[in-house]
Amino acid sequence: MKAARIVLRNAAPLAAGSGSGSGSGSASASGGASGSSSGSAGAGGSTANNGAGARAGAGAETIKEVERLSRFSPSPLSIKQFLDFGSTNACEKTSFSFLRHELPVRLANILKEIDLLPNLLLGTTSVQLVKDWYIQSLLELVEFQDKKSDDHKVLSDFIDAITKIRNRHHSVMPMMAQGILEYRDSSKMDSCINHNIQYFLDRFYMNRVSIRMLINQHTFIFDTNNVCNPRHIGCIDPCCDVVDLVYDAFQSSQMLCDQHYFASPELKLTQINAKAPGEPIYMVYVPSHLFHMLFELFKNAMRATVEHQEKKPSLDPIEVTVVLGKEDLTIKIADRGGGVPLRIIERLFSYTYSTAPKPVMDNKNTPMAGFGYGLPISRLYAKYFHGDLNLYSISGYGTEAVIHLKALSTESIEKLPVFNKSACKHYQTSVEADDWCVPRQKTNPSTQNVVV
Repeated sequence: MKAARIVLRNAAPLAAGSGSGSGSGSASASGGASGSSSGSAGAGGSTANNGAGARAGAGAETIKEVERLSRFSPSPLSIKQFLDFGSTNACEKTSFSFLRHELPVRLANILKEIDLLPNLLLGTTSVQLVKDWYIQSLLELVEFQDKKSDDHKVLSDFIDAITKIRNRHHSVMPMMAQGILEYRDSSKMDSCINHNIQYFLDRFYMNRVSIRMLINQHTFIFDTNNVCNPRHIGCIDPCCDVVDLVYDAFQSSQMLCDQHYFASPELKLTQINAKAPGEPIYMVYVPSHLFHMLFELFKNAMRATVEHQEKKPSLDPIEVTVVLGKEDLTIKIADRGGGVPLRIIERLFSYTYSTAPKPVMDNKNTPMAGFGYGLPISRLYAKYFHGDLNLYSISGYGTEAVIHLKALSTESIEKLPVFNKSACKHYQTSVEADDWCVPRQKTNPSTQNVVV
């Protein structure tokens, strides 16, 4: 199966023109945020391999370094820049010079936001450990700030360092999710806190996707130990066959569905190339990102279809429409799985809403099943290059999931969180009372005897 050949690769090369001097001081609203970081590294002592380095990051110098770097804005890159850089100017020195500044800036920006989380959440063992990892990674990267880019050993050591960072951060997502579960179980989650956590996690995971892309792109191109698809520029496919990827993701989902339910719906696909009628649909994109989105949506569609139509002699197919327009590439996945009520559509994208049982964590496994992160992370992948993912459902009938992606590589630009005054306000603003009349569960006594 083709899907077996797809390796999860997050990408983004470093454009020579986007130098490290970008970004003016945009972070500065939170003097109180940095103060809380002084005591946050100590909780990492439970991890033998990473705890010592993280504890060392609790000092004043670390706080000062995070403060300094967080005043720079991240430098978003377009897929066009990625493609041009990797194919025509693959210069390891330029990539190193960009990354040694950009990676610490992205880490520092999100570290400042971690400090704005509720104290009880920030104090959980899981969140403290994640913060320790980020501090340690930042400190390791800062060591390269003044090293010479024309020293081959420095370049080799840098590849080793960012590979180590990537491995260290491998469990960041389930670890952060575990912290959210701990907080949810021990505290009352009102609408304001839930809103702030949703806002933070969208930004935190988007930041993580961007960091992994930068690291992967550098290592895929310049680390001779990596074996990549010869057609790819790092992990970007300059001629990504969208329909082929749809079939790959569908077949992988179908295999899982067959294993679990001993049945699965078929695929009915329609493709429309409005730019070049009759021609196959290609685009410049990161195949692993699109595969992730499709696989998640197909899993949901198949499960809903099989469970809703279990008494039917045959299952209705899942209908997929792929359309390439002048500006957008759109993929619609429609099922007849009974749909979901309107009131819970947005909840499906919430990190704190899951109908699955709480997963069991241990040292060997880091399960994502049960965290309910499939849809929100898929939407982030779509939004990462300024696309989107939306659900439209007819309760009692079925659901349509629509992926929108930028068709032009020049417009596919990273969407990156930046720590500034506006970001701080999101964490400090409480949700005000609703200014619309809403039905109550209990009847208002004052209105019982009103005659109209």
